Amino acid sequence: MKFSNIIAGTMTWGSWGKSLSARDMKDLILHCVGEGITTFDHADIYGGYTTEKEFGHAFKASGIPRKAIQLISKCGIQYISENRKNNIKHYDLSRDYILWSVDESLKNLQTDYLDLLLLHRPSPLMKPDEVSEAVKQLIKQGKIKDFGLSNFTPSQTELIRSKTEVSVNQIEFSITHFDAMLNGDLDYMMLNNIKPMAWSPLGSIFKTSNDQTLRIKHKLFEFIEKYHATADQLLLDWILKHPAGIHPVIGTTNKERITNSVKALEIELDREDWFSLLVESQGHRVP
Repeated sequence: MKFSNIIAGTMTWGSWGKSLSARDMKDLILHCVGEGITTFDHADIYGGYTTEKEFGHAFKASGIPRKAIQLISKCGIQYISENRKNNIKHYDLSRDYILWSVDESLKNLQTDYLDLLLLHRPSPLMKPDEVSEAVKQLIKQGKIKDFGLSNFTPSQTELIRSKTEVSVNQIEFSITHFDAMLNGDLDYMMLNNIKPMAWSPLGSIFKTSNDQTLRIKHKLFEFIEKYHATADQLLLDWILKHPAGIHPVIGTTNKERITNSVKALEIELDREDWFSLLVESQGHRVP
C-alpha cells in the first residue's frame, strides 16, 4: 500500500464543517497534493451523504491524474439524513449494502476504484462471511484495491480476519486519547501487519480547557522554542514517533496548517521529550 504519511480528512470540507465552494475545494485539493498529501480520507456519510459528490466534482476540475492520489472511503453507518430513509442511526455491513455503497461512492467521487475501503464501525449484526464475499467481489471487479476497518477492537478485527485479510484499522489516537497504545490495540496491529491510521490526531488540545490539556500546552510551549516548531507539528510528531507507523488523518481546511503538518515529518522528538508529553497527559509519571 502507498499512502501519504499525512492524510487529508475530508469530513469538514462540506456541510458538516466549512461548506467549501467547488472552487475552494479544488484549490484545497491542489494545495494538499502540492505539499505531498496525496491521500484523501472520505466516508459516505460525510455531509449527510453529500461531501463525496462535491469532492468528485472538485477533483475532476483540478486536472490531477487519478493515479497521483489515493482515495479512501468508509461505509456501514446508516445515518439519519434527508438523503436516506432511515428512522434511526444504525449499522449495515451486509454483503449487498457494502456492494451498493461502494458503487455510490465511486459514482460520487467520479472514479473507477477506491484505493482503500474501510468498514466505518463494527456492527453487532455483522457476518464475516458476508463481508468477505463483498470484499472479494469488489477486489475482483477492480473497484477497491485494498480493504480495512475503522474503530474495530482486536477481537472484532479477528472476527473479520477469520474470513478476509485486513490491511488497515483507522482509530482515534492522540496525546489526549492514547488508550490504543496501552490496551494492546496497537501491539495487535503491529503483530498482524495492520497499518494504523489515526483520526482526530490533535486530540482535545485545542477544543477543551481542563487540567490535562493545560499541562500538555505548558510543556508544548517549552518545546516550541526548542524544536522551532508549532504545537500542531509537535503533536503530530508525537504520533509519528510510535513504531507502529501511524498515519495521522488531519481534518483542517486551513492551508497554512496543512503545510505545517507536513513539516512535522522533519521533526524528531527525543525520547525523554516524547515521554514528558505522555506524563503531562496522564498526570503522573510512567509506572
